[in-house]
Amino acid sequence: MKQSSLCRAIKLSIFASSVAASSYIPLSVAAEEEEGATETVERIEVTGSRIKRSAMVGASPVTTVTSEDIKVAGITRVEDLLNDLPAVFAGQTSGTANGATGTATVDLRNLGASRTLVLINGRRMPSGSPSAGGISADVNQIPAALIERVDVLTGGSSATYGSDAVAGVVNFILKDDFEGFQFEYQGSMYQHSNDHGDMRRALDESGFEAPETNVTDGNTHDFSVLLGVNSADGRGNLTAYATLREVDAVTQNNRDYSACAMDINSDGERVCAGSSTIPTGRFTDFDTFDLTTDGNTFVDRDGLLYNYGPLNYFQRPDTRKTFGVTGHYDLSDSHTVYTEMSYMDDRTVAQIAPSGSFFNSPVNVQCNNPFLSEQQYNKLCVTQGLGVDDSVSMFVGKRNVEGGARQDDLRHTSSRFVLGIRGEINDDWTYDAFMNFGSVAYIQTYQNDLSITRIGRALQAVEDGDGNIVCQSVVDGSDPSCVPWNVFNPSQIDQSQLDYLTIPLYSRGDTKTKQLSGYVTGDLTDAGVVVPGTSTGVGVVFGLEHRKEYLTLNPDSNFTSGDGAGQGGPTSGVTGEFDVSEFFTELNIPLIEDTSYAEYITLELAYRYSDYSTDKQTDTYKTAFDVRFNEQVGLRASYQRAVRAGNVRDLFRPSGIGLFNWEDPCGAGAENPLTQEQCARTGITANQYGSNALINDAGQYNSVTGGNPDLSPEKSDTYSFGLLLSPIDNLDIAIDYFNITVNDAIQAIPEATIHNECAVNGNDEFCDLINRDPSTGSLWIGSNAITATDINIGKVETAGVDFDISYRYSLDDLGAMRFTLIGTWLDTYSVQNLPGGDTDDCVGYWDRAVCGAPMPELRTNLSATWITPWDANITAKVRYFGDADEYTRNQQNEVVAGPTSLNAQTYFDLAGSWNVASDISLRAGINNVFDVTPPLIPNGPSGIANGNIFPGSYDALGRYLFAGFTYSFN
Repeated sequence: MKQSSLCRAIKLSIFASSVAASSYIPLSVAAEEEEGATETVERIEVTGSRIKRSAMVGASPVTTVTSEDIKVAGITRVEDLLNDLPAVFAGQTSGTANGATGTATVDLRNLGASRTLVLINGRRMPSGSPSAGGISADVNQIPAALIERVDVLTGGSSATYGSDAVAGVVNFILKDDFEGFQFEYQGSMYQHSNDHGDMRRALDESGFEAPETNVTDGNTHDFSVLLGVNSADGRGNLTAYATLREVDAVTQNNRDYSACAMDINSDGERVCAGSSTIPTGRFTDFDTFDLTTDGNTFVDRDGLLYNYGPLNYFQRPDTRKTFGVTGHYDLSDSHTVYTEMSYMDDRTVAQIAPSGSFFNSPVNVQCNNPFLSEQQYNKLCVTQGLGVDDSVSMFVGKRNVEGGARQDDLRHTSSRFVLGIRGEINDDWTYDAFMNFGSVAYIQTYQNDLSITRIGRALQAVEDGDGNIVCQSVVDGSDPSCVPWNVFNPSQIDQSQLDYLTIPLYSRGDTKTKQLSGYVTGDLTDAGVVVPGTSTGVGVVFGLEHRKEYLTLNPDSNFTSGDGAGQGGPTSGVTGEFDVSEFFTELNIPLIEDTSYAEYITLELAYRYSDYSTDKQTDTYKTAFDVRFNEQVGLRASYQRAVRAGNVRDLFRPSGIGLFNWEDPCGAGAENPLTQEQCARTGITANQYGSNALINDAGQYNSVTGGNPDLSPEKSDTYSFGLLLSPIDNLDIAIDYFNITVNDAIQAIPEATIHNECAVNGNDEFCDLINRDPSTGSLWIGSNAITATDINIGKVETAGVDFDISYRYSLDDLGAMRFTLIGTWLDTYSVQNLPGGDTDDCVGYWDRAVCGAPMPELRTNLSATWITPWDANITAKVRYFGDADEYTRNQQNEVVAGPTSLNAQTYFDLAGSWNVASDISLRAGINNVFDVTPPLIPNGPSGIANGNIFPGSYDALGRYLFAGFTYSFN
């Protein structure tokens, strides 16, 4: 493309400031590069602004991950690489089983994936999935082999990109000007030595099988092909790609630290725990009797639990296929059309323990039930003074081990199409206009779940008069196909019983995003809009955008009715859409140039007005200063107002029952018990207080959640201040303070907070949201629940310091060394769920209800690369993840450290690459060289924790080994 006079005229010094160690260009170097090269410098767009610049520079801190960084890390899953960055917290990952959406998400600053805006080449990705928890952008759609670089801008950027950029922006820049052919393959696997003495002891004491001492598993094969051709006239390029990734499953019984569901006993020892829904059946009224079976006899359960861990997937199997095309063609020297087309098909399976009868509702078992043996009849009925014509009301917990594990088959098929035109209007003005269409088709097939309705019928066994045992519903004709379930002698359960009880559950859905955007950017130097004393005029952007979001989820009747016994409640359908029309503008104003006290000071301003079809309007804006005193010292500072409008699920999903992780503080043996008086406020009677019926051994309780069409957009204020230093040649230091406060946050008040407000503070408004079972006081049996629907309330604040340091040192004939250190020191992460209410500061803590995954004070990555003179590079990296205590509140509502502390973890990685020939390169490496075992937690929060650990925060499976090669020619 022809270079305009603007490109030739703009001085690099006007915009030079550090955006990250990896993309930081010190002024001295930039100036050298400018000399003699001004005719070839081309304007580019920097993440965080649409002002065209002549280098990767700006006033906002940006961390850049390059394609080489990805190869050195041996990463085929993009989310795994991003989760290693200190500013990124784990969202949905391949290690999620119970609560998996089948997507992979990015969560900046731990503010939630929905508050992180994900872009491809500066344009929005579609919503990842219509399912619960899956609406954030799915980075599975982005093949690692196609990434040129990833720009991670932390802090609000809604003025530039619109809604959702509250925590920041992740912008994937893809290769789009490739010529030739390239084939890449990488294979990887995990290796772990099972030597956790404490957990092996717990397994032995419980009679559970321990895994082999040495295991290798979790193989991944990743293939990619890249093909690029230029047009005959040299004015265009077409780049096509195709990838295939196959990931093998890993089950939790292959690691000793996950081979059983772990808990901590009263002596502080690790023990194997589990669920009281057991294979031999639990028959109880939670008061006078608690029985299980031994063959066809009843025995006291005596605390027997089911180990639900071994069958759960620790790494989900996954097959992903992608292909796509990017292209551009110069219509003239000034105008270029471009396109991006991509397709992804990703299928994964989340496997968890078998379904069963989960104490769904009390069952009246007739004493003359023909499946009852004489001993069982005596134990159950005669001892209570009952006869054959009487019945016993009980709850039944029977694990369906005969039918196998539950499997949630999740498939997402996405397509994305971009068509645009960009170019130069004249020497001072350029433009860019594009259409961006994205969609995701969702298919869910849930297998091996049981029907609550059919369980109830199958437990009512009678004789039909001809000596046959049938269901009562067969006799009365209400369900002629019913097959009675012999839970009183599980060895007699056969396939016909399983076929009747088992139901499939299906769900289908779509998300669609349409974005129409156009803007012009220009330099006002020739127009005379120049601050006195400077030579470069104001840079401006004016743009318009229209966006439409659509989502639909259509679960079948088995989902919507809540008849799936292992679902935790009904899955409601959702259909909704909204659109927004926006105007945006940016200004880049050089205030000072080449003075005795500063080489330059630049002011950046941005504003966006948004008008939503939901009758909401928002204003977002930005003010930033970029200061360079000399070649060694610079400063940057910014304030940004960002917004997040409610997405379709936030606005339109109906209320329904789901599960949350907790421990009822009114139940027997609670870690932090409340008093009887406090529990009475929540609906507990004196007889129910301290009852075993209040405790779910699996740590799962019922809540009613739902959307709210009256939600207002939440607002955030981001302040950042940065110091940029280049004290010696090749040493670059960037230190940035950040503070992000989200007000009117769109979220549900946590169920634990609701219960605490009622019990401790006596707030009747919250007591009305607690619906306990009248007979047992339970919040996990049947439909009794805490109501926690979405509202605009509360505040989230996070603050800390990012540091980014790089140094390059020449070794003369032996090449060079490059060192980089990036890290985040977290000072504040506070959550206030109610205005004027308690503030929970989660820095250095984890928990099940408020803080979630661990938030250590310090996270760092230190890497050293030897760039050898033999076309080979060797990289060593040290990753540090700080410690975290368990966050709890006592009876006095004081914050105390709970019994489970997570020690700091240090991981060592080693990798190398070698250009064997001009067309072949090899790479190999080991991550977590010393096979560090992750810290263990009991009853971790579902959807975040899995296998007694936080797999997104820590290296879950042990040592990771990879090797690959690239073959290419032009």
